[in-house]
Amino acid sequence: MVQRTSASEVVVSPVRIGRLSIGALGILALSLGALQSVVEPALPLLQRELGVSPAEGALIGNTLLITGAVVTPVAGKLGDRYGGKRVLVRLMAVVSAGGLLAGLAPNLPVLLLGQVLQGVMVGALPLSFILVRKHLPAGASQAAIGLVVALFTGGSMVGMLFAGPIAEGLSWHWMFALPTIAIIATTSVVARVMPPDPPSHSDHRIDWPGVLLLSGTLLAFMLGLVTVTRDGGLPPLGISAIAVVVAVLATGWVVVERRATSPMVDLRMLTRSAMWRSCVLTFFITASSGMVIFLLPQLFAVSADGYGFGADTTDIGLFLLPGAIAGAVSDSVGGIAARRFGPRAVVVVSTVVTVATLTALASLHGAAWQLVLAKVLTAFAAGVGSTALLAGIATAVETKDTGIATSLLVVTRVIGVAVGVQIGGAILAAGAEPMTDRPAESAFATGFAVAGLVAALSLLVVRMTKKGTQA
Repeated sequence: MVQRTSASEVVVSPVRIGRLSIGALGILALSLGALQSVVEPALPLLQRELGVSPAEGALIGNTLLITGAVVTPVAGKLGDRYGGKRVLVRLMAVVSAGGLLAGLAPNLPVLLLGQVLQGVMVGALPLSFILVRKHLPAGASQAAIGLVVALFTGGSMVGMLFAGPIAEGLSWHWMFALPTIAIIATTSVVARVMPPDPPSHSDHRIDWPGVLLLSGTLLAFMLGLVTVTRDGGLPPLGISAIAVVVAVLATGWVVVERRATSPMVDLRMLTRSAMWRSCVLTFFITASSGMVIFLLPQLFAVSADGYGFGADTTDIGLFLLPGAIAGAVSDSVGGIAARRFGPRAVVVVSTVVTVATLTALASLHGAAWQLVLAKVLTAFAAGVGSTALLAGIATAVETKDTGIATSLLVVTRVIGVAVGVQIGGAILAAGAEPMTDRPAESAFATGFAVAGLVAALSLLVVRMTKKGTQA
């Protein structure tokens, strides 16, 4: 629809989209989730094939998250400015190149480069949210956002289920190649059936200094996190140097954004209670979830002659499958729950479930069903809580800020998971037995207890912000 507001200005109203367009976005999200998740059940296998330790193995999965953290806010801002569909299609070209590179990788460095390129897939989520928000009313947008996130999570179910059989029947290279082929096919469908969304009109240029400083801050933080938690870590002087670099870049970004005519991120948006509270809560929820994501496959893979289960990649995928299903269901429930009960209530209930589950898991992890049940409960709770926060923010900000606001929350999710994964790897490395280099059982118990403690911090944040609101 075209509306003429003046003799010189024509405003194009977005076309309402139907089930076909939403379904195409959802299937693309499913394919992306599958590509992202194949590493989780195959991580012990990749560690053996590539000859790396658990702490270094965490780098394989976190490389993707590093790129995602850097690219996502940029993708969201570009989507707000130039249109979500236009940016999404270009991002998928980069993801496809990364997936094909990982599928052909002869060694660890090339695999990591492929993961770097694949990491831009995280930016697809806020771009999808832009399309949904522009083409649907607010009420329908929350449900559609929950569906897209649910299918992205559901893709992890597909990846976990087939990663083992593909790796053992063909090779681990095909774990990356097959989902990439699906992404190429579904991107072409999205490009064909999704109507273009009108870009936002602005007389100002994109705040590239702000983009570069924010990207540099996130990159320095993520690389510093990986370096600090690797085997041997860094001396105190090195840690201090990384902290200084991150602080300088972050300070420079704030200064630039305050002075910019059209800032990349309106800092006033970050000062809103709903925005910063959602970021803090999302971080604690996903950091706890990231530790569980890393620890459970490692425990399943420990030799059965001790306290472990001796599971291979296929078995690990089957053990984790119920949790992936629960996560997919929880994401769709999270959007609906946010609309009905509000994000705060959803976060409280999900956090209580997570803390209780991980506290029990710290002492009860001798049977496979205990680990499977814990994965189901924690995945469902984390999915409901984080998606409720995301859906709430997506409809709380102005339409023109949907991409950048949801990008910041998605970045927070990525950082939280990355922090959790690296902490989990560091705990296992610190608790390794000198003779066998195998993590002691007490290291896993410590990891589950720490994950529960991190999740419990969400309740503290909710309590403190509630008091502040009442005051």
